[in-house]
Amino acid sequence: MTGVAERAVGAPLVRRDGPLKVTGRAAYAYEQPVADPLYLFPIEATVARGRIVSIDAAAAEAADGVVVVLTHRNAARLAPDADPELRILQDDVIRFRNQFVGAVVAETSEAARYAAGLVRVEYEEAPHDVTFRADHPELYAPESVNAGIATDSVFGDVEMALAKAHRTIDHVYSTPLEHHNPMEPHTTVAAWHGEDGSGRLTLHDSNQGASTARSMLAPVLGIAPERVRVISPYVGGGFGSKAMPHAHVVLAVLAARLVGGRPVKFAMSRRQTFTQASHRSPQIQRVRLGADRDGRLTAIAHGSIAQTSRFKEFVEQTTFVTRSMYAAPNRSTTHRAVPSDVSVPGIFRAPGETPGFFALESAMDEMALACGIDPVEFRVRNEPEREPETGLPFSSRDYVACMREGARRFGWEGRDPAPGGTRAGEWLIGTGMAGCAYPAYFLRGGTQAAVEALPDGRYRVDIAAADIGTGAWTALAQVSADALGVPVEDVDMAIGDSALPPAAMAGGSMGMTFWGTAIIEAARVLRERFGERPEPGARVTATAPDNPHVGKVSMHAYGAHFAEVRVNADTGEVRVSRLLGMFDLGRVINPRTTRSQLIGGMIMGLSMALHEEGVRDPRFGHTVNCDLAQYHIAAHADVEDVDAIWLDGDDRYYNPMGAKGVGETGIVGAAAAIANAAHHATGIRVRDLPMTPEKFLR
Repeated sequence: MTGVAERAVGAPLVRRDGPLKVTGRAAYAYEQPVADPLYLFPIEATVARGRIVSIDAAAAEAADGVVVVLTHRNAARLAPDADPELRILQDDVIRFRNQFVGAVVAETSEAARYAAGLVRVEYEEAPHDVTFRADHPELYAPESVNAGIATDSVFGDVEMALAKAHRTIDHVYSTPLEHHNPMEPHTTVAAWHGEDGSGRLTLHDSNQGASTARSMLAPVLGIAPERVRVISPYVGGGFGSKAMPHAHVVLAVLAARLVGGRPVKFAMSRRQTFTQASHRSPQIQRVRLGADRDGRLTAIAHGSIAQTSRFKEFVEQTTFVTRSMYAAPNRSTTHRAVPSDVSVPGIFRAPGETPGFFALESAMDEMALACGIDPVEFRVRNEPEREPETGLPFSSRDYVACMREGARRFGWEGRDPAPGGTRAGEWLIGTGMAGCAYPAYFLRGGTQAAVEALPDGRYRVDIAAADIGTGAWTALAQVSADALGVPVEDVDMAIGDSALPPAAMAGGSMGMTFWGTAIIEAARVLRERFGERPEPGARVTATAPDNPHVGKVSMHAYGAHFAEVRVNADTGEVRVSRLLGMFDLGRVINPRTTRSQLIGGMIMGLSMALHEEGVRDPRFGHTVNCDLAQYHIAAHADVEDVDAIWLDGDDRYYNPMGAKGVGETGIVGAAAAIANAAHHATGIRVRDLPMTPEKFLR
């Protein structure tokens, strides 16, 4: 810890895990070597609501290679107050189509899959409802929404302000059912250890936080967390779908308990992930804006309605950031939900902000047009001096600078505001922009890191962080190196194991804040106890201190998206020619991995704008297009010119590194920028995603 090493933070280092991944040496959950494994294939309900009358498993049990058929009749009992999504195979009740009602465990995956088809389940079917509409008779106000955020927030008199406004707009926007589809499907390898085969549990699991998975699963199983070990060093994407354990993990655990200690492997098929691994629920949003003669907002009303599962509630905080984005003395933001007989929705990259900003930033574009003001200038004119919701000062807010610099780089100046004014052959060309913000979410304490001095001046850093493709292996080594004052090559990292000091999950763009803070604290304690040159074997574990600025300043990352879109006048096909994001991220830990994260988010926003839409059949309650042939996502041909740039910054209110959140920021607002550009190209305003060709053929 000499303090003379060249700083690692800010350097565009290549990923430490890159060579392992491209050569196939990085073992993901399903690939972990275990002795004498068995294989599981699930049995899923073929009705959307009802109960099981009978299960005939005789043919399956007699099939070659089958070891056991697991159902609610022979499954171990789980905690009666367990998470409803995880408390599976405890009764005969069917709550949604494709619910797990059992599984076959066999010597090979092929044998398990074949035998699962031999199991005959009879049901007593009950009426179900998977429809989603704004006037649904069961519409209700949840007690709170995701992250414990207040359901509603009202300031001033919105209705009076709208009635008196010089200009008003009142529009409804919708986003459809969406699915995560990470490259690596959800997989678990479960093994019980001990004389009776149920003493300790080891899980090789694809997740976004080994500590979170352990803390959620242990109570369900009725055992102490110390008896559960979750290992997940490499994860092939998650986008929120792996933030929390789902029923498939418990299914594998219950199966492993029946087979005498042999490990059980379960990798969900792509089709199964559509109903078993959460999703973004469809949403209907109404945005009303009022402005005075100078184009300053006098009222903002933003309400969202989302679909949730009937047996477990999850509602995104869709209108939350609207409370702090633009200045307006009169504001109302609300959340409502429709309960349905569907699987549980969940966290999906920037939950709330992603659908919310599509509606808000589309409405801001419509209001700018109504006021005859350039969209950038309209947003600048409504920039708040303090956070409107709380009156707190901003820790840092370079939103205006993002818009100004992004507009300069994009070539926004001189843009003809009139829609439909530019054409090249059969293509109508337009440009649009949208704002972006992502708040700092904070958890109460708990994240720890251990630092140990090794021979030859090297160090080892242990923390149960997760790298879901974000570059955490590399970025955490950079933070560690600077905290210890050594070259980054002298730091060995260990992550992705619940046996390591506990850590917050990779989600909510919180990972680096908590993990990096814990590492810096551990380095400080090591120096304090053992001096600048600790002897090999010196080791300390420290907890990330609570942020003293929470509740005193408003902390967000910001950005602005600019898009150029071509719409075919004959076919309605939409092509995104250029997509530029300009961001305010504080201090960037690793420019290489940061740019990758931002561009990935922007492309995901492009995919949301043009393609993604899950379709449920109301007659049977199932998702119709549950594969990548029918559920379309952006491919190489859809992505032409995409770039992400950021301002130099350093926000020490956020965390000791001065960094802001990156993972979610890139997707927020991207779809709105594309929709605004498509309107500028055609004069047709599409308020219901995705923007498929027929919506432009009027």
